[in-house]
Amino acid sequence: MLIRKETAADYDAVYSVVKRAFENAEHSDGNEQDLVNALRKGNAFIPELSLVAESEGKIVGHIMFTKATVEEKIVLALAPLSVLPEYQQKGIGKSLIQEGHKIAKKLGYTHSIVLGSEKYYSKHGYMPAENFGIKAPFDVPSENFMVYIINKYDDEIHGTIRYAQEFGIN
Repeated sequence: MLIRKETAADYDAVYSVVKRAFENAEHSDGNEQDLVNALRKGNAFIPELSLVAESEGKIVGHIMFTKATVEEKIVLALAPLSVLPEYQQKGIGKSLIQEGHKIAKKLGYTHSIVLGSEKYYSKHGYMPAENFGIKAPFDVPSENFMVYIINKYDDEIHGTIRYAQEFGIN
């Protein structure tokens, strides 16, 4: 399996992967694939942090981290993470997360924030964001709103995350 930066030639395959990955998801609005397309066109997009997992020449997974802010401090929002159903539970999501964190560290980002399964993301080092004084801009169970510390940081950040406008949250 190869984890690499997404290219424009991958967009159609990624659209399909994201759509299929969320078809039967417990928490999905059915528009995750459209969100990916919209985020690529926005100011929060970081091309180095839109990654694909390729197996035997086929794209089977995708992850995207985009810029968000907490009290003017730039952080990352991990959303979405997608793996084709038939490739799930094979470590592909884990590999995408780890490579994303590695690149984000090199780029100097300090925090990655995710809204997702506490059982899944806690295995990858994510902890409740409330422990760090970071809040969601909507009501969500605290165990599902999590943060991963990518790099040590000097300045404490506290406050409510502001996602890219493409999320339609703020």
